[in-house]
Parts: sequence; structure tokens; C-alpha cells
Amino acid sequence: MSTPDPELKKELDATLHTRRELGPEYEGELIDAFLEKVEQRLDNVVDKRMRRQLAEQQMVAARGAATGRPPQGPPVYSDGLGARLGLAVASLVLAIPLSAIAVVNAGMTGLFTCWAGIVAVNALQASRSWFSPGRRDRDE
Repeated sequence: MSTPDPELKKELDATLHTRRELGPEYEGELIDAFLEKVEQRLDNVVDKRMRRQLAEQQMVAARGAATGRPPQGPPVYSDGLGARLGLAVASLVLAIPLSAIAVVNAGMTGLFTCWAGIVAVNALQASRSWFSPGRRDRDE
């Protein structure tokens, strides 16, 4: 697992400190602001990965053009252990504030609904990667 982002940890500590100072009446706004920062971080990571994959595909295409061979079929996107682990970790990290928001707004019903959604997303991703063709090739 990767090391925690120290800047994001500082943001969380600042948000918790601010909540202690301001009280629970501003909790929703503080959580929304923190989740927006987390979402920006995730977007940056995804953008960086997509740019890297695009650059790799362009390199493969350029090598194929240089050798005079046509590219062989559509690009295969890896959905291996890293992608599944990343979704699981992101789900658990986001589950904490989402659970708090759900409990504050809808009580135990909201909490169960929130966790049902988290489980459903992870189950869908697991079944998609488990039953997709060529899974054994990607996991090895």
C-alpha cells in the first residue's frame, strides 16, 4: 500500500480542528470541503495515470510505424490487482466521511444505504474483473 499523502493528512487535521472550534453546526460544510479536496487528489492521480497510458500507447504505435508493422488489435486496458486494490482503498477512505454524512442526515437507514452502495460498487468491479475474458493473463 502506498504511503499516506502528508498534505491531505494536514487538511484532515485542519478540518477536524476547525470542526472542534466551530461546533457541529458547520460539520456538513467542512466535510464537503474536505471531500472536494480528496476528489481533486483522486482526479489528479487518475489524470496522471491516463496520460501515462496514453503516452505508452503512442510509443507502441510509433514503434509499430517505425518497423512497418500495423498495430495488432485494439489496446488492452489492464484491470489487474492494482486497479481493484485502488478501488477498495478509495472506497474505504471515502466510506468514513460518507458514513458520517449518511448518519447525520438519515440515521441508521442512511448508514445502511451508504454501505450498501459501497459494497455494490466494489462487488460490481470485482465481478467485472473476475468474469472478463483474459482475466488470467492480466492477473499474472
